[in-house]
Amino acid sequence: MATTRITVMNNGSLRVEGDFEIVDQDGRVFGLAGRTRVSLCRCGESADKPFCDSTHKRCAFESVVIARELPPPAPKPAPETPPAPKPTT
Repeated sequence: MATTRITVMNNGSLRVEGDFEIVDQDGRVFGLAGRTRVSLCRCGESADKPFCDSTHKRCAFESVVIARELPPPAPKPAPETPPAPKPTT
């Protein structure tokens, strides 16, 4: 079993539990003060983004999610090959 578990809460947050770190897009780590469980905002209205502050309860956020299998990832396009050099005469 994975050391980190993410639970999609119906009509609420993403609950992250276990051994994890959260970083911003520049790789700076959020200080979690030893927490092993946090909730991340899904509604987009939290005043403490990316963390949930329960605003979803006041903004009528609705999202019921049932686990499912994802399709395989799309294949990456083959790299373009440069044109062959023109022969010199």
